[in-house]
Amino acid sequence: MRADIQSPLAQTAAGAIAEEVLRACVHCGMCNAACPTYQIAGDELDGPRGRIYLIKQALEGERVGRTTQVHLDRCLSCRACESACPSGVEYHRLFDVGREVVAARVRRPWTERLARAAILALCARPRALGAVLKLTGKIPFQTHVGALPTAAHPRRVALLAGCVQSAAAGHFNAATRRVFDKVGIDVAETAGAGCCGALAFHLDAPEQARAQARRNIDAWTRDLDAGAEAIVVNATGCAAFIRDYPDVLADDPAWAERARRVAGAVRDPVEILDEAGLAAKRAPAEPRIAVHEPCTLQNGPRLSGRIGGLLAGLGYQPQPVADVPRCCGSAGAYSLLQPALARRLRIDKLAALTADGPSAIYTANIGCWMHLGAASRVPVRHWIEAVEAVV
Repeated sequence: MRADIQSPLAQTAAGAIAEEVLRACVHCGMCNAACPTYQIAGDELDGPRGRIYLIKQALEGERVGRTTQVHLDRCLSCRACESACPSGVEYHRLFDVGREVVAARVRRPWTERLARAAILALCARPRALGAVLKLTGKIPFQTHVGALPTAAHPRRVALLAGCVQSAAAGHFNAATRRVFDKVGIDVAETAGAGCCGALAFHLDAPEQARAQARRNIDAWTRDLDAGAEAIVVNATGCAAFIRDYPDVLADDPAWAERARRVAGAVRDPVEILDEAGLAAKRAPAEPRIAVHEPCTLQNGPRLSGRIGGLLAGLGYQPQPVADVPRCCGSAGAYSLLQPALARRLRIDKLAALTADGPSAIYTANIGCWMHLGAASRVPVRHWIEAVEAVV
């Protein structure tokens, strides 16, 4: 697909990214078959191919309005289209550029601006966020953090604390630290690092997101220089955005190389634990489980099947799940801003996950945990908790 990207974007790294992605697209439409919103709405503009055309028009300087913005807003950024694309189109890279351009040209209704500002303000204040989540029932299950390991090991990794996760599920990181301690790896949350920036980037505040990215890069660079072998992120949505830091800061030469270094150091816990020789010390109390693979685990790092395989090796019995690639509807703040679509996707996902009567659902992302757990009839937990229960 040819594009005539207009100045000033044409002279930027973001413009070059958009042109590269557009050039790879051959209009085949195979992406639509994998797109959750297209499957629900049946509207070409609610599928990747239609959205690509809308973005192309915006980048070429054509008039854009609320119609373009609404259809872009309905995108989950799940990247299922990328896994289905035979041409290797990296849709999310184009989508990120296009969304920022449209947001700058189309003023949202005040209600939408207020909602986005409120979400960002809460996420910047973990204590207030935790209180609100408890009041609204958005925290599905409460678990004490428990004791943290104190032994020192030669190997060391950095750990993302997170914003929503630190407020809603601090026990995820605590369990991660204890499991890594058992395989001889120190884990510590990096001083100075905070929210990954994904929420701000997706909520019309790209410069705030870039400031958060720079702060994190600065903090993690110090850790890497001091000997940390990786940056462990046990929220797959955050990991996906951090891996995109080189694009987020592509037009900032002072940070681009450092962004690539940090992005290249990101690891999901399963990537390290798969090679750590974990052995179960006891049988699972309730071995029949369902593994929920977030879109950001499947379609970014392509780690599908790894968590289920690790848990099976520890004695669990992951049950078959239908339609694994389909998004659960969480997608960061999507479930708050597009509640009808998010609920429809959650109903379908929970039906698939609970079809064979699992004792619990194990996921890998804080947003999915909250979204699924708020409506699930069986417990929803992080998969690292299943590991800790048996090793």
